[in-house]
Amino acid sequence: MTLRWGMVLGTLVGLGLAVWLLVSTGLHAIGALLAQAGVVGVAALILFHLLQMLFSALAWRAVAGPARPQPSLLQYVGLRWIREGVNNLLPVAQIGGEVVAVQLLRRRGLRLADAVAGSVGDLTMEMVTQVAYTLLGLGLLVLLVGGSGVVGYVAGGAGLAALGAAGFVAAQWFGLAGLIERGIMRLSRSFGWAPLGEIVGLDEAIRGVYRRPGGAGLACLHHAVSWLLGGVEVCLALHLLGTEAGLAEGTVIEALGQATKAAGFVVPGALGVAEGGYVLICHLFGLPPDVAVALGLMKRLREVVLGVPALLAWRWVEGRPAVSGATT
Repeated sequence: MTLRWGMVLGTLVGLGLAVWLLVSTGLHAIGALLAQAGVVGVAALILFHLLQMLFSALAWRAVAGPARPQPSLLQYVGLRWIREGVNNLLPVAQIGGEVVAVQLLRRRGLRLADAVAGSVGDLTMEMVTQVAYTLLGLGLLVLLVGGSGVVGYVAGGAGLAALGAAGFVAAQWFGLAGLIERGIMRLSRSFGWAPLGEIVGLDEAIRGVYRRPGGAGLACLHHAVSWLLGGVEVCLALHLLGTEAGLAEGTVIEALGQATKAAGFVVPGALGVAEGGYVLICHLFGLPPDVAVALGLMKRLREVVLGVPALLAWRWVEGRPAVSGATT
């Protein structure tokens, strides 16, 4: 009940912040900018984001390793699509998509331990590369506009995120998964939850991710490309809104904007938080609030247009029979 009320409170705070941003910035000005971009502009962002999803799927496949049956690249792209849709549109603290992805992999016949290990490894590599991308954005910000109060706050947050990512990797390597595995196995035996018994081997499967440095390194490379493409997406969106920005500025806006969104995970979809972050970051480059809010809304529209069909696809897949040998 506490968690549910926390989600409700977070949603209300996010909605309040979003409404305040829209009203204080000017609905007419924002609407005019979005009308200028039009349906074609949103469609262009959607098509461009498919390229980002491709590199994210390549990263996931690389770090997942040789588990059998191995999903195809197209299937990983579809799983990434569903994963993003769940995280962007449902109140799941931006990690529910990974849980859904594990379940869908399991329905395809993968052992639960292998599905969890591949997904945790991919999430870890994505987290590590996001920290690096945030630091790149900070470095470019200092070069472009010099030091500011925002730099100090974001640098502190990036430092904490780096420590968190390092701790997450270390915990996986030094046996956290083993403790989780043993706890789940005890529950499975005590309550007769047979599917949870499939978690056996999780610790070894996660350690296996780090014993394949080539796969982990390739995953980091693909995720890095996906993050860097986000800066290009910002430049494209601003161009469609009638404002030009260089790749360095676009990289800063995207890197720090994504960091702000990650920090706002307690608000479902970081509603209002992400848009407020864009206002603060764009201000450093002299971009007016209406452009910043319109930029955030264009990215939000892209998430909705891609996310709603993804949620429908998830429910459709769940309704189909599992692969022979898999359990549900």
